[in-house]
Amino acid sequence: MKQIHLIFAVLLLAPLAALQAAAPTSPAKPNIVYILCDDLGYGDVHCLNPQRGKIATPHADQLAAQGMMFTEAHSGSSVCTPTRYGIITGRYAWRTKLQSGVLGGNSPPLIDVGRLTVPKLLKEQGYHTGCIGKWHLGMTLPDAKQLAKPIQNGPNTRGFDFYYGISASLDMPPYAFIENDRYTEAPTATKQWIRKGPAAPGFEAVDVLPTLTRKAVEYIDRHAAEKKPFFLYFALASPHTPIVPTKPWQGKSGLGAYGDFVMETDWALGKLMEAIDKAGIADNTLVIFTSDNGCSPAAGVDKLEKQGHFPSADRRGYKSDIWDGGHHIPFIARWPGVVKPGSTCSQLTCLTDLMATCADIAGMKLPDNAGEDSVSILPLFKGQDRPVREAVVHHSINGMFGLRQGNNKLIFGAGSGGWGKGVRDDGPIQLYDMAHDVSERRNRQAAAKADFAQMTQLMEKYITEGRSTPGQPQKNDATINLWKQGRPADHPGGPD
Repeated sequence: MKQIHLIFAVLLLAPLAALQAAAPTSPAKPNIVYILCDDLGYGDVHCLNPQRGKIATPHADQLAAQGMMFTEAHSGSSVCTPTRYGIITGRYAWRTKLQSGVLGGNSPPLIDVGRLTVPKLLKEQGYHTGCIGKWHLGMTLPDAKQLAKPIQNGPNTRGFDFYYGISASLDMPPYAFIENDRYTEAPTATKQWIRKGPAAPGFEAVDVLPTLTRKAVEYIDRHAAEKKPFFLYFALASPHTPIVPTKPWQGKSGLGAYGDFVMETDWALGKLMEAIDKAGIADNTLVIFTSDNGCSPAAGVDKLEKQGHFPSADRRGYKSDIWDGGHHIPFIARWPGVVKPGSTCSQLTCLTDLMATCADIAGMKLPDNAGEDSVSILPLFKGQDRPVREAVVHHSINGMFGLRQGNNKLIFGAGSGGWGKGVRDDGPIQLYDMAHDVSERRNRQAAAKADFAQMTQLMEKYITEGRSTPGQPQKNDATINLWKQGRPADHPGGPD
């Protein structure tokens, strides 16, 4: 009888043993594919805004079904350059010389050459690093008489092994593709997409999204077969202006060109998901899909809302604003075996958190002079449902500050700090209870002076110490003025 039981046990376990033996050996470290849209609103992703969203985003919805939706993810700024700086460095961009606005297509580099970046960190851990898409963090371009000369201070000098893309936004010259440190075609012509400037004769704005998508798929195909893991930072230029969906997508949304462009952007996500699946690396690849800030008013938001589509969902404001519509962004993560499919996280996060998360995944500790505003969200990926952040600092296009701590949001000034129109009770300070007033309409600063004082003290500490995370104090690159509109009379230090 014992012999029969033994034979039965062997037969029962044999298929499992054979399956385990046949299973491919996964690399110790996951591939990381970080997909950053340009001006995609939280409410533009249908699964995040099912009641007030009218644009179909089947691939983002599929990614969410396979992974985790974050409902309180925020960018560090309500415009693109400072957000991108924060993603790559783990540091708020207002600590640099860029105190408002964004860079241009021919601006000098914003990231100091000696600063640790996410790709540098991952290269030290054996990753191949690729950047495809919109850079918009400055580079040194050759002058018009020396266009064949190499481009300096580009992505390749900030940690990326490979780069293909454009220097800034799709409405900023030069209008030309760059591969590593050279133009693929010199910008010897003049063209205009909102702004006029030098352009490669063969460059057309409508071709950028499909071209970048093809390059990203090629990158995945090329590196999936290698033994070393890879990090792909895929920085789309859509659905930012110029709003130029290709012909197959025109009219698809029924909401105009912006809706069509969002759908084509979702298609690009789908092509990368398909490439990852075909390469057989999905089980060991962390995919993150997000946006640099909220939807731009240039998308025609008034018309979209009249048609029943609300790009900011239930939040107030849009791109540029300190109100949540400016920086409350979509964030979806898929990582089989780590992230539970179909899950939702409501904890507060910021796009600066990529640096510390990558360090945590790699099992390393960041030095004190790197990732000063970055917190690992790996525990959230693993299902922990408790705060990982003390607070998040918000920054508008005009340089106005906001601080979110728990359910309280304090804005250090009146109005939107951007292009949005304010109302009479918005100032001189704004304090909102985001648990009960997510649309930021009821300013409770006068009735909550203790919260105002405590949060102001915390924000001043973040400025003074050059960091918002534990560690040795660091220096900011510039003098930081918290009160852009003047310090209020009831501030503990008195008015400016």
